[in-house]
Amino acid sequence: MNYFTNNHVEERRVAEEKEDEEDEEGNENDMEAWERAYAEDRSWESLQEDESGLLRPIDNDGVQHAQYRRRLRNLSAASAASRIQKGLIRYLYIVIDLSRAASERDFKPSRMAVVAKHVEAFIREFFDQNPLSHIGLVTIKDGVAQCLTDLGGSPDSHIKTLMGQLSCSGDSSLQNALDLVEGYLCGIPSYGHREVLLLYSALTTCDPGDVMETIKKCKRSKIRCSVIGLSAEVFVCKHLCQETGGSYTIALNEFHFKDLLLEHAPPPPAIAEFAVGNLIKMGFPQRAAEGVVSICSCHKEAKVGGGYICPRCKARVCELPTECRICGLTLVSSPHLARSYHHLFPITPFEEPSLGLLNSSRHKLPKTCFGCQQSLVPSGNRPGLRVACPKCKQHFCLDCDIYIHESLHNCPGCESLRHSKTVNNIE
Repeated sequence: MNYFTNNHVEERRVAEEKEDEEDEEGNENDMEAWERAYAEDRSWESLQEDESGLLRPIDNDGVQHAQYRRRLRNLSAASAASRIQKGLIRYLYIVIDLSRAASERDFKPSRMAVVAKHVEAFIREFFDQNPLSHIGLVTIKDGVAQCLTDLGGSPDSHIKTLMGQLSCSGDSSLQNALDLVEGYLCGIPSYGHREVLLLYSALTTCDPGDVMETIKKCKRSKIRCSVIGLSAEVFVCKHLCQETGGSYTIALNEFHFKDLLLEHAPPPPAIAEFAVGNLIKMGFPQRAAEGVVSICSCHKEAKVGGGYICPRCKARVCELPTECRICGLTLVSSPHLARSYHHLFPITPFEEPSLGLLNSSRHKLPKTCFGCQQSLVPSGNRPGLRVACPKCKQHFCLDCDIYIHESLHNCPGCESLRHSKTVNNIE
């Protein structure tokens, strides 16, 4: 009798659970579109209270600009503190965790989607700031590390390969990933700075051996390892960064993850004991004629026109910068060297005018941005957002500030003064 009673109670419990699940699904389906948007996006978190107690949307542009200026000041302070040698020729492997933890949906729509989107932007930004450097992609899934792309200087090929390999499964293995990239980076020339950036989603690592020995091997190979975590802090990741001189950070949300990732785009200071001066032999190849048929040393196939010809062995390569597959000569172009120059002498961060200067009637501040000529006059109760170059004293808007420091790398005000002085001397 007790046997049948227990079975009856269990059946009722299962039936009640099914009814509760159906009710929840029915409530979600009965919600209007605007209700689902509020429930999924938590848009009430994007509101803030102003001085009068009223709610207004958060100024995301202002928040992002404040974060940018904070990062810029930190980099400037580090550079001004001492003469720091920068690693301009970098060999970086991006290790992406695609274990089952990457399918978690605490980042919308998933950790994997967020990582893929921002890695694409990071690769383009990396090559824009490091034209002489190389990137390789490695993924971790099912306890195995797989090399997606070899070290190269083509952002499109890296992005195309990554987008075709996005799937999550199995466990993550930190040791296998480190063993793989250490094997590739140990053969890099001494003038190249060896780096690994891990985008780690898991809270565990499934390793076949002692991961601590692998970390020591990476340290002996002079590889700087940095980790950006998408969950919580993991001891072995923190220990890896401390031993190899890298940084370990945890992303709080998608915007924070983007900021942490872009912090690795500028060349880092070279480690003192590894920063040995070297003379690097480079070749400046000429572009091949359009109608010439030649065998590409990169893809091992015949191609018509385009490409570049190695000045030493006359082999054809598709893109620059690269290393000749035949004679091993480093091939670059003169614009690549010129674009790397600004890291050695960066522009001084622009200063925000004080409140006293903004409210002063004696000083007439410029009404338009010196760069884009947009109005800097405040509208309504919104304060005027402007910055000024400490050398030429010209005022710029926030968009021009970011463009000058991240893309142009020259102050238009200072350049105009230099040009006017040159013209006056000629006259």
